[in-house]
Amino acid sequence: MDYSRCIKPCVESEIGKLNYVLLHAPGPEIEHMTPENAHKFLFSDMLNQREAHNDYKDFQGTLRKVTNVLTVRELLEDILKNQELKTELVDKICKREKLEFLINDLNNLSNIDLAKAFIEGLESDKYNERYIMPPAPNFFFMRDASFTMYDNIMISKMATTVRDRESILLNAIYTHSPIFDVKTVNPVEQYAPNGIGRVEGGDVLIARHDIILSGCGARTSVEGIKAMVEHLKTKGGHRHLISQELPLEPESFIHLDMVFTLLDVNRCMVFKPVILNPQYKTVHYEIFENGVVKVYEEENLIAALKKLGMDLEPIFCGGDDEYNMLREQWHSGSNFFTFAPGKILGYERNYNTIENLNKHGFEVLTAADVASGKVSVDDYKNCVVAFKGNELSRGGGGARCMTMPLHREAVLW
Repeated sequence: MDYSRCIKPCVESEIGKLNYVLLHAPGPEIEHMTPENAHKFLFSDMLNQREAHNDYKDFQGTLRKVTNVLTVRELLEDILKNQELKTELVDKICKREKLEFLINDLNNLSNIDLAKAFIEGLESDKYNERYIMPPAPNFFFMRDASFTMYDNIMISKMATTVRDRESILLNAIYTHSPIFDVKTVNPVEQYAPNGIGRVEGGDVLIARHDIILSGCGARTSVEGIKAMVEHLKTKGGHRHLISQELPLEPESFIHLDMVFTLLDVNRCMVFKPVILNPQYKTVHYEIFENGVVKVYEEENLIAALKKLGMDLEPIFCGGDDEYNMLREQWHSGSNFFTFAPGKILGYERNYNTIENLNKHGFEVLTAADVASGKVSVDDYKNCVVAFKGNELSRGGGGARCMTMPLHREAVLW
């Protein structure tokens, strides 16, 4: 591990030029599911590792061309060389998952084998189940278990305990890796009464240095949102948190970034049947410098942002046909990742959405061409880099879901 660089995480927008990102490539853990346990792990389908790897290869290759990429496994293996921390993590995870009988066995593993067990699960002939320590197949959805908000990394309070291990491991990485100089904050644990509430990073968008957006639905609760408001009070200045109600079903609406993502200073990707539907409430928390908070309803998310000086042109997922909107949103058609203003990554399979982006001035590039160096994103003012996602999309997330930005450059609004 190269310790010559020290990263001070800072993210003040969704669109600033990306300097550092944290990834985890889907590995054997995604094949440790069966039809019987897939639902327990929050999947509605089972993924094929080889096909998922083929999809992910050009996605990761594109990011390596445009920014600095760090990987979870490498960082985890490194911090587990610290015997005291290793013992602490084993104890915490085993107690959280009621696996105390594994503490001695896990402590006897090498740092590399323990990192593997934490991610891929632990097989054993001693017990009735094949995986006595379950795998963490959701880990490649890096956005959920932590997220960067300004100069802090926020540790999520996950909606389901099956993903708690991800938050614990990431908090340990940010806290103990010499590469990071950052304070982590778990807003629910620190600010919510009795630690009640939930917040997941897929619901939280940093719209501008003074505006946070949050979904409110299956994965992030009102209590979690109020905890983030309390944290924002500590940052000083005049700030805003805008909460968007989400449908509780189907599962494709689990996070705000599945129906809304920011693409540029003046454009956003929108799933119209939710974001512009008055059935789903938009609530504005205005946080004043003296700590006073005013709460009121807005017409919708687009209108609320316009009032605050962000006049966004919505580009519709699926184009103008509602049938296509529904089909393509299901496979993360609204879930784009912006790595510089007007330069985005998304699934190639959502061709109506890609075509609509092209109509709005985004040049369509293939991730294979960008990753190989055949074309450069630097040659285009606006572009969408489309990568294959026929297998990855079955996991229930897209490009934004699979990234954890650590540092972005400031945006000239």
